[in-house]
Amino acid sequence: MTETDMKTRLQRPLRSTLLAAGLAATLAACESAPPPAQPAPQIGRAPDYVIGPGDTLRVDVYRQPELSVALPVRPDGRMSLPLVPDVEVAGKTPTELAKEIEQKLRAYVREPTVSVMVTSFTGVPGKQVRVIGEAAQPLTVAYVEGMSVLDVVIRAGGLTRYASGNRAEIIRRENPDAPPQIIRVRLNDLIRDGDITQDVQMRPGDTLVIPQGWF
Repeated sequence: MTETDMKTRLQRPLRSTLLAAGLAATLAACESAPPPAQPAPQIGRAPDYVIGPGDTLRVDVYRQPELSVALPVRPDGRMSLPLVPDVEVAGKTPTELAKEIEQKLRAYVREPTVSVMVTSFTGVPGKQVRVIGEAAQPLTVAYVEGMSVLDVVIRAGGLTRYASGNRAEIIRRENPDAPPQIIRVRLNDLIRDGDITQDVQMRPGDTLVIPQGWF
């Protein structure tokens, strides 16, 4: 056997060992590599607030303080502004209303800039939640995405001493012509015992009824 043949025979096991070591290292690197990052979930844009009767608005006209006012929206959904009487505001977003007021003021003011801010919220009737009965402060509030019955009870100041909280009911209609759906809620268990199974999610148009206890 020549010297060249001897070198070739010795190099073959060495090459096999190196290839095996390289393959093992590659597999180990693949196993230890972190999984590919998942794309972040897309967060949907919250819908714009729609003005309703009972809301309080602050209307500011840039560099025209005499035209800037803070007024409640009347039950008929209108409000009167300096130079712009009886503006229909219910059912519009603050941005839409600001643009409409700017358009009406152009007859009196050169290039008016108007901003509208809702400082007290009630919302349009179909987007409201009502609390009646033995709440500390029976009220109507604007529905907010994710609102639960506990949120509503807190806004109403809790229950009166005469309330029968475990007999409370949520009256819900899927549409104006549908029969009412009655959802029973044990408010005492929720408030006093922390039973979160009673923290029912509210929907726009719901009415929470808190009856009086029997004495």
